[in-house]
Amino acid sequence: MKQNIKKIVLAYSGGLDTSVMLHWLRATHGAEVVCYCADIGQGEELTGLDAKARATGASKLYVEDLRKEFVEEFVWMAIKANAIYEGVYLLGTSLARPVIARKQIEIAMREGADAVAHGATGKGNDQVRFELTYYALKPDIKVVAPWRDWEFKGRSDLIGYAKANNIPVTATLEKPYSTDRNLMHVSYEGGILEDPWREPPADIFQMTRAPEDAEAEAENIEISFERGVPVAINGEALGAVELLTRANEIGGRHGVGRVDVVENRFVGMKSRGVYETPGVTILQAAHRALESITMDREVTRLRDTLGVKYAESIYYGFWFAPEAALMRRMIDDTQQDVTGDVRVKLYRGSCTVTGRRAARSLYNEKLVTFEADDVYDQHDAEGFIKLNALRLRTLAQMQSKEAHESSTQIAVVS
Repeated sequence: MKQNIKKIVLAYSGGLDTSVMLHWLRATHGAEVVCYCADIGQGEELTGLDAKARATGASKLYVEDLRKEFVEEFVWMAIKANAIYEGVYLLGTSLARPVIARKQIEIAMREGADAVAHGATGKGNDQVRFELTYYALKPDIKVVAPWRDWEFKGRSDLIGYAKANNIPVTATLEKPYSTDRNLMHVSYEGGILEDPWREPPADIFQMTRAPEDAEAEAENIEISFERGVPVAINGEALGAVELLTRANEIGGRHGVGRVDVVENRFVGMKSRGVYETPGVTILQAAHRALESITMDREVTRLRDTLGVKYAESIYYGFWFAPEAALMRRMIDDTQQDVTGDVRVKLYRGSCTVTGRRAARSLYNEKLVTFEADDVYDQHDAEGFIKLNALRLRTLAQMQSKEAHESSTQIAVVS
């Protein structure tokens, strides 16, 4: 539906979809289009993108390096929360959308634009994630979602439009699946992966070796944390981007971090996704192990309950909702003592924790030892057990009494 729009900020990659969108927005709305490309570690070639955008009708192009804030604000928070959607998905795409959309709104405000546009389709989660962020940060912004408005039905239509309007694109009709990459992961969906019985082709993976082709020797590494945040690998202090890059490289060569899941999209349908998340798989396992010796049992269980809700909030696109902000404050509070080191062993797809230590550890070897000790009176366990058994014994006595009365009545009748 055509809106009265003067200037649009388009989330732009230079690929087929957004190249056509740029031209289509100019032709349909007659508005100035400012393009914006977010660098979140996707590794795409940015050289020549400015000239390409201008040649297709953009008034200017912003290229923003968001890698540091993506890792520090979003990825590290997900690790602290142990946020895993439906028990498998580590949320690599979900976490990237709010950081991209936030910067897009900042640029729209800087440019005095009255609208923003994105390339998400009307079937997926990304349209929700982008637009919830837009409206949370600028309630009066106008949103243009071409895939929901234009007449094109698929890639062949887009390629035809590009040729007819001399739009420079390199895409062809052959695209067996869709990919999305950032510093945290690579996702694959659609095309040949839409059959949930079909095994993903071996050649699609970009970040990890197949476990059977991984390093022949196991590798032990140490991860250090401060208040739940990874800060060093093997004793070498690293910045957020460098640390995650290093973890990805190490995990990738050992085939760590591949998952294949059928997930429930927010819009209601089931979708098959294949993901590579080598670095965060390692960091998540190490973080969880460190929490096991530094966090109180009930605090951990409460945080885990919160983590399920928080993962859903991220997946659904509610990063900037008040309940998500509240959960982040609570999660941060649980991490005050999560400082220490964890050793993990990596071998052909597996990541196994083999050691953990912390200055403020709650683990007391004197309490758990099987040897003689003078800090725990085992006789105390008897009263503890009887108190916990009280309700069970009461129920059993009542049931026994009822059974006895029933059998007595039957005997009298007989």
